[in-house]
Amino acid sequence: MTDRRLITGQTLSFINHPFQVPPEQSARHIRRGAVLIENGVIAAVDDADTLRALAPDVIVEDMGEALILPGFIDAHAHYPQSAIIASWGKRLIDWLNTYTFPEEMRFGDPTYAADVANRYFDLTLSHGTTTVASYCTIHPASVTAFFEAAQTRGVRAIAGKTCMDRNAPDGLRDTAQSAYDDSKSLLERWHGTDRLSYAITPRFTPTSSPDQLAALGALWAEHPDCLMQTHLSEQVDEIAWVHDLHPEARDYLDTYECHGLVGPGAMFGHAIHLEPRERARIAEADASLIHCPTSNTFIGSGLFDMDGLMAEGQRIGLATDTGGGSSFSMLRTMAAAYEVAQLRGCALHPAQLLWLATAGSARALRMDDRIGTLKPGIEADLIALDLSSTPAIAQSNTRAEDIWQAVFPTIMMGDDRAVQRVWVAGNPVCGTMAKAH
Repeated sequence: MTDRRLITGQTLSFINHPFQVPPEQSARHIRRGAVLIENGVIAAVDDADTLRALAPDVIVEDMGEALILPGFIDAHAHYPQSAIIASWGKRLIDWLNTYTFPEEMRFGDPTYAADVANRYFDLTLSHGTTTVASYCTIHPASVTAFFEAAQTRGVRAIAGKTCMDRNAPDGLRDTAQSAYDDSKSLLERWHGTDRLSYAITPRFTPTSSPDQLAALGALWAEHPDCLMQTHLSEQVDEIAWVHDLHPEARDYLDTYECHGLVGPGAMFGHAIHLEPRERARIAEADASLIHCPTSNTFIGSGLFDMDGLMAEGQRIGLATDTGGGSSFSMLRTMAAAYEVAQLRGCALHPAQLLWLATAGSARALRMDDRIGTLKPGIEADLIALDLSSTPAIAQSNTRAEDIWQAVFPTIMMGDDRAVQRVWVAGNPVCGTMAKAH
């Protein structure tokens, strides 16, 4: 029997890249629209009356004035840092030593890892995030806990064992060989199972020796359908550290490139302080850059050059970077991206912000054929966004002259109260009950 449902409300479907065409022309807004879902996949997006006539016997979930969007996609997170989010007063290296490494030591306990993983997905789903790419810890159990929690909820998830064999505490170091062996075993167990994907995950050059980077580069060459995620040029003192460790390298990116870790499917988090050669090489390699604005401001890293990098044709996704990032919310992350861009003299349009959190992040993850927009054939991960979720937002919404003016206050001031409903693969998983009939 076909599982079918019709979700009605306002719909917003991206039809063009809003950094390449006038943003107002990048999406199709239907004031009284609907999304028809069949067996967990979007079958049609159209006017509500049209789809009701085509599917008269389908279950209808009427979301009223809510805006139906693809679920948000968080392209870079550290789920093991959930409990230390919003810790006070450190920059990157001190943050790792003071907060991150002591917390990650606890993930050798499978019970603790499972508890955090389950809480993490409950939090992210409540904020409308339906796909996440996360770093785990060096412990294989941390990867298993994450994937099992994702599998239980049916969400699309990407993750990998974080590999470190130097400049980390005892108990948080592996070796080049064990990083390869553990990652390969986890990859073979989880990659392609249900909606799960493995990402080969060296934390960053300061904590991975050349031998370990080479081993992980070899593993990626053996499994090129996997993603590879790491960090790049987050803070100036980090870059100086990399230069001290590798004076022979042309630049930070070169420490990855010489070990086969630059290419399609590579995802570089932060990428704030890039050299001209690095920018050109990343674009040439068709790798992805992941913007983490709340983290970049919270720990004082710098201002990402969204305008300039987009003009170069870079693939760019958006991410919370939990827990260096100070929120689980992609709405808050979009607001921070707007603020960072303003400080660089660029006012991002609401269409560009929503695209970054959905279709743009899907493109950065190379999954835009499966997730990230409302169109037939795409997996039905959806949210219903209440555009009047608080009195302050509601008063702005009443003055809106178009959908962009209506949604922008929610981007800037919204939180989990704005996420009225969440569907994963067509199934409602959390939020206010719709009027079903």
